[in-house]
Amino acid sequence: MYASLKSLIQWPPSRLNARRFTLSLCVCSALGSVLVYSLSARLPLSLLVINIAALTCVWVQHRLSRKSIKFQPQELADRLLEVQENERHRLSRELHDDIGQLLTAAKLQSDWLKRRMPEELQAQCSVLCDTLEETLVKVRDVSAILNPRQLASLGLEASLRAHLLKTLANTSVHWSLECHQRLTGLSEEMAVAAFRITQEAVTNILRHAEAKNLLVRLQRLPQGLSLLISDDGLGFAPATDPGREGQRGMAGMSERIDQLGGTLTVASEPGKGTQIEALFPWAPRALERASSNKVMH
Repeated sequence: MYASLKSLIQWPPSRLNARRFTLSLCVCSALGSVLVYSLSARLPLSLLVINIAALTCVWVQHRLSRKSIKFQPQELADRLLEVQENERHRLSRELHDDIGQLLTAAKLQSDWLKRRMPEELQAQCSVLCDTLEETLVKVRDVSAILNPRQLASLGLEASLRAHLLKTLANTSVHWSLECHQRLTGLSEEMAVAAFRITQEAVTNILRHAEAKNLLVRLQRLPQGLSLLISDDGLGFAPATDPGREGQRGMAGMSERIDQLGGTLTVASEPGKGTQIEALFPWAPRALERASSNKVMH
């Protein structure tokens, strides 16, 4: 009893409680005016009309405010992913166009200086040229990760192969990419989501899993595009709610698959590796065409 009373007298009251309290007062005022008027007491008709109009306005405002604060979680997640991709594209353009051009100009200037420097300064100039070249390569790599431009020109399979080659080049991970079917006709959203999920999974493997073997498999199924990512690393305990439990990478994967109406299954145990399966359903207009495609060996 005490707890319920304490919850009612909280100060300052919430906006919802304030709206409800105001609406209740207006209802009581209007009902009282109607009662007085019905008993033939001295109540001007204009005052009754004003009370009823005020009650109507407050009720309409209450209904509109309730509708305005109801956000759809899926719409919010879709919007956040769209903003994230747009920001990645913007950063990629700035890195490639602005910083990349400045580094290229600096490298050309350092090469020009190297040809004119005395012999005793040649070693320092060579180190400077190599540093600028390495920095330029790193900037281009980051730009490609932020905005995989090759998706539109090369396709999903070739883009994933290029990413795996570059990312795992200097590691001890043995990897394979299996795709025995043509992946033509994929929507841009599906290709980007599959690429980002694989990208996040590979990053997690390098940071935490200490895996020796990695398998990425793409399959064109009648119900949609299947993506399998399997490793023999340390594994982990998948969280029921990855976002709340700090597994941001897994939360991002779930948001991307949810955006396309697909399913994501994560099977992992400590010491037994990890297997991630994602299924991206075909759009209704492409379902019949996808179902009729045959496996090409």
